Amino acid sequence: MTPIDAKRPLQLNDQGQLRHFLSLDGLPRELLTEILDTADSFLEVGARAVKKVPLLRGKTVCNVFFENSTRTRTTFELAAQRLSADVITLNVSTSSTSKGETLFDTLRNLEAMAADMFVVRHADSGAAHFIAEHVCPEVAIINGGDGRHAHPTQGMLDMLTIRRHKGGFENLSVAIVGDILHSRVARSNMIALKALGCPDIRVVAPKTLLPVGVEQYGVKVYTDLAQGLKDVDVVIMLRLQRERMAGGLLPSEGEFYRLFGLTTARLAGAKPDCIVMHPGPINRGVEIESAVADGAQSVILNQVTYGIAVRMAVLSMAMSGQNAQRQFEQENAQSPSVSLALASSTRPPAWTRLPICTSAKASSCPWAPRPQASPPARPWKPTA
Repeated sequence: MTPIDAKRPLQLNDQGQLRHFLSLDGLPRELLTEILDTADSFLEVGARAVKKVPLLRGKTVCNVFFENSTRTRTTFELAAQRLSADVITLNVSTSSTSKGETLFDTLRNLEAMAADMFVVRHADSGAAHFIAEHVCPEVAIINGGDGRHAHPTQGMLDMLTIRRHKGGFENLSVAIVGDILHSRVARSNMIALKALGCPDIRVVAPKTLLPVGVEQYGVKVYTDLAQGLKDVDVVIMLRLQRERMAGGLLPSEGEFYRLFGLTTARLAGAKPDCIVMHPGPINRGVEIESAVADGAQSVILNQVTYGIAVRMAVLSMAMSGQNAQRQFEQENAQSPSVSLALASSTRPPAWTRLPICTSAKASSCPWAPRPQASPPARPWKPTA
């Protein structure tokens, strides 16, 4: 577990605006704060009688989920619909890839649908970044979770939840408890908390569920839950990623709950106003006690509400960044030297036999198909 994707320019346009949203690694604090501020403004939309704003009217958002999901997929659908976008949801895991189609071929077919944005969820780490590198330049890519790597929108909705309940990050102690090894949410949260100035970030887990080198993320490691929860302001519980576990990392779920499950008695060691969070779905009696999940300190359902606003913010900002980049390239295309540089930087790899970009909408894509000129119309003559 290493910070392999720090400072990815692929996510930003030439003006430093969000263009794709693949990971929180390398994104400046100012941009993360802008996402939170924008999401704050969208929370009011959910309270309206008509929950719509026209920011993405005429745009098509395609949810491409290679992994099963309910909460993430539904909130992305709602977010796009509230921005007035047309939404297509494809459950690719039960169709094309199960029939042997490669990710590259799936991408080409999706491009042919002329969508403006793909929200991608995949079981392999780096899949969203691969798609962003090879997709038509005018299409924005949003990472809805890729393997153990990153879940950036979940990380940002967790940050919005903390900020709305605690006011800021500068004086907080935050404990992330559970399956750190397999959790993309844990990784995104550690990066976001560090970038936003949280001084005390703790990870609490049995040794078998701690990744090697996790300390390089600026966190304190605990293998005892009581010590890890002492005087914390926020507890983020994680789901046991049983689908990603290989081998006997735990004796049993009962043993995990006995030592690391969050109960009312253990929560008493935290500060009295400590909030409890969980990305869901919750495994009651495995990670968390029902009395805690449903108690006054739980903000788990608030996270779902804030998740829609955060995803509205990310979708709108990424589309705005794409539009700004397209305008920038069009303005600079008048200069021969700049035009040549842009064309060479966006040329497809030499090994591609067919053009990757097949979208007829992508007018700025150098290898997009061009419409043929129509023959001149014949003059109309009245019949006798």
